Amino acid sequence: MSVAFRRESDEEHLEPKFEIPIAPGANIVTPRGLKLIDAKVVELKDAVETAVEPELAVLKRELRYWHTRQTTAEVASPPADGEIGIGSRVTIRMGGKQRVVEIVGGDEADPAEGRIGFAAPLARALVGGEVGERVDFNGVAEAIEILDSVAIGDN
Repeated sequence: MSVAFRRESDEEHLEPKFEIPIAPGANIVTPRGLKLIDAKVVELKDAVETAVEPELAVLKRELRYWHTRQTTAEVASPPADGEIGIGSRVTIRMGGKQRVVEIVGGDEADPAEGRIGFAAPLARALVGGEVGERVDFNGVAEAIEILDSVAIGDN
């Protein structure tokens, strides 16, 4: 049969839809992060019930992602007093400026709100540090001074 008479569907010309990529490594979260993931799953389940195509396919894809994040989540143990880890609110001085950051799981990270994922370069420089210590960052020796650290709890 000639190609001229072949009916091509509109679907043949669409870009393929892949799953939402999952970050490699452990899915470590704070208690707050786990609550946010749980809420997102509930929100998406409710949306799937009333959605129609093509929105339904998009919502189902997103729900698969958040189900995976929910089932693989490992809640981090609270850091010891004065020690920095996942779940710490840290006050630092860097480049002469004081800044407060919270070290959280990747899905909970929001740099504009001062929440950085534990895999971010700044978080990696801080984790394991202690109050009063100076740590290297971005190739600069003792670039960051750790002023304070407290556990952020589960709020």
